[in-house]
Amino acid sequence: MSGDVIAWGAAPLTVTIALDDDDRPRLVGFGRAAAALLPVERALPPVELELRGAAKGRGSRHVEQAASARLRYAGHDASDDRLELRLTDPETGLQVTQTWQRSGDAPVLRCHAEVSNDGTAPVTLRYVSSLVVGGFGAGDGPHWTSRLRLSYASMDTCAEFQWRTVSPADLGLLDVGIAGSTRRRIAFTGLGSTPSGEFLPAGAITDTVTGTAVVWQIEHNGAWHWEAGDHLSSGYLAVSGPTDQEHEWRQVLRPGDTFHSVPVAVTASADGLPAALSALTPHRRAIRRPHPDNDALPVVFNDYLNCLWGDPAEEKLLPIIDAAAKAGCEVFCVDAGWYSDEQSWWSSVGEWLPSASRFPSGLPSVLDRIAALGMVPGLWLEPEVVGVDSPVADQLPLEAFFQRDGERVNERGRYQLDLRHPAARAHLDATVDRLVALGVGYLKFDYNINIGAGTDVSADGAGAGLLGHNRAYLRWVEDLLDRHPGLTIESCAGGGARTDYATLSLHSIQSTSDQADHLRTVPIAAAAATAIAPEQAGVWVSPRPELSIAETELCVVNGLLGRMHVSGRPDLLSDEQFAAVASGLAVYKMLRGLVREGLPLWPTGLPGWTDDWVSYGLRAGPTTLLSVWRRGGGSDSVELPLPHLRGAAVTVTCAYPEAVPVEHRWDREAGVLTVTLPHPQAARLLRLVHSRPVTI
Repeated sequence: MSGDVIAWGAAPLTVTIALDDDDRPRLVGFGRAAAALLPVERALPPVELELRGAAKGRGSRHVEQAASARLRYAGHDASDDRLELRLTDPETGLQVTQTWQRSGDAPVLRCHAEVSNDGTAPVTLRYVSSLVVGGFGAGDGPHWTSRLRLSYASMDTCAEFQWRTVSPADLGLLDVGIAGSTRRRIAFTGLGSTPSGEFLPAGAITDTVTGTAVVWQIEHNGAWHWEAGDHLSSGYLAVSGPTDQEHEWRQVLRPGDTFHSVPVAVTASADGLPAALSALTPHRRAIRRPHPDNDALPVVFNDYLNCLWGDPAEEKLLPIIDAAAKAGCEVFCVDAGWYSDEQSWWSSVGEWLPSASRFPSGLPSVLDRIAALGMVPGLWLEPEVVGVDSPVADQLPLEAFFQRDGERVNERGRYQLDLRHPAARAHLDATVDRLVALGVGYLKFDYNINIGAGTDVSADGAGAGLLGHNRAYLRWVEDLLDRHPGLTIESCAGGGARTDYATLSLHSIQSTSDQADHLRTVPIAAAAATAIAPEQAGVWVSPRPELSIAETELCVVNGLLGRMHVSGRPDLLSDEQFAAVASGLAVYKMLRGLVREGLPLWPTGLPGWTDDWVSYGLRAGPTTLLSVWRRGGGSDSVELPLPHLRGAAVTVTCAYPEAVPVEHRWDREAGVLTVTLPHPQAARLLRLVHSRPVTI
């Protein structure tokens, strides 16, 4: 087999693996033409392993490991949509299968590795890659550190999806003139139980010479890691779930055991970063669990933001419920606080029984009022946590909670349930079944702590305990939806701290943020589709009575190309403000089929936090929907490049506010739309229809 080449896939996602003289596999090409394949001696193995007792690679990097270098080719199976590469470690008996799978018709590959112990002695895994690619920036032209750009998305409370693009040199990787590899790396790590608490579990590498961008997303609801660095005068990428070095994860594989790494989806586009991010959208839709909500996309009202702020009560809710129904909302979710007689309930949650003082007529009477007005009743729930002052903390066995060194982990007055334990699952099953029996058809699953490295109960390391819980949580949600197939579950974690496609393959909706300011919401709403299918991206529309009509309309535009989440005080709005909201919901209902099908685009680029002008659109067949915001500064006009419409005759109308003329000019030859908004804080949803087929 030495010298053989395995070529699989279709441009731009081709995978080429060559065997060296010792039958060691090397990934010599990813998306590369045959003439640009790496020499086998300069390529990395397709899987990187770190084992306890085996020599480690240079510095803190996860490539060039001794265990990986031992792997030998053991066969492969290939079909049009799947490549399985089988490897073996002759020293330990480990069998490794690297799988590359095409994601339906989307230009996306999904990758993971399986490691089985076919030997006679236990082996401790310390790192298993899901995706390793080398050779970035190799070839003629500038040195790879000058040629490449790395992109990542910063995530913070109320400031989500903020993409940054930098050169490797900006982050300390320099051309130091060494022929081999240095010990440096650029590393991004998701810690604990909030996979997008600091950064999205995603990233991108763009080659400025070719214009090609490679984008990946880590489809895991816990700890993750990716790094980029140099390997023999070019760049490499290594992507994984939890690791020993970063997360206290290790897994002892006893003879007969198998470990599965977390899946990673990867795509590439010759049209740059925004196009590559958009290309992930069909994949995100394809891997979702089927659910009626995915098609219906009902408008949700939630009483939290700029409304009751976690302090609901019967007399407060009734006028808001009536106003929400009148405006056209189709789901009404009562947010946090419904279970406590006290305003300060942080450390007492976990029993999830309705408060008698907040609901003197009983919570069911409020839920019945919601249903009688044609809306689906919903409730907020934080299922995984139990407050230290909750009676449930003493009712469940100690083993049902995360522990370290024999003590429960106390994170800001909360304990974390471990869903590997049957008592934890039984408690939550009983809770959800009880609420559904009350008529609840919508649950908002929130999560407001980060439990850290994990639990060392029944685990080889705290990180392994967390990984086991992460996977048990997903199984619990699957079982829940099997039992209650009509139940809709929203994912939330203090806003967007759980934005990952392990979670979102099961939850219909993702909260994007808890940002309460309508102007600061703009860049969040416009960038959410970089990480979430548009119809899953719950964006707050929460106008306040003190806002002008123009500002109220801007609030509405924030949600029109995502999943409309209404809040604020509709019962206190003026007639004109209320009409602006109600007409916006009517427009959303007419257009939500296009939201469900459209592919994202960003004419002015991915939005910056302080940009004066922001734009975001969806294209579906002959229609392009385009949200345009002006946030208080700059020129009265903005140019919006729309290359997919270049050369087409285009009809431009204002979809919202309806029947409002918008000053615009369409340059057919250049494919540029110029829009003028004289008001310094204003937004419009434009509908562009072209008169000839356009290649997408």
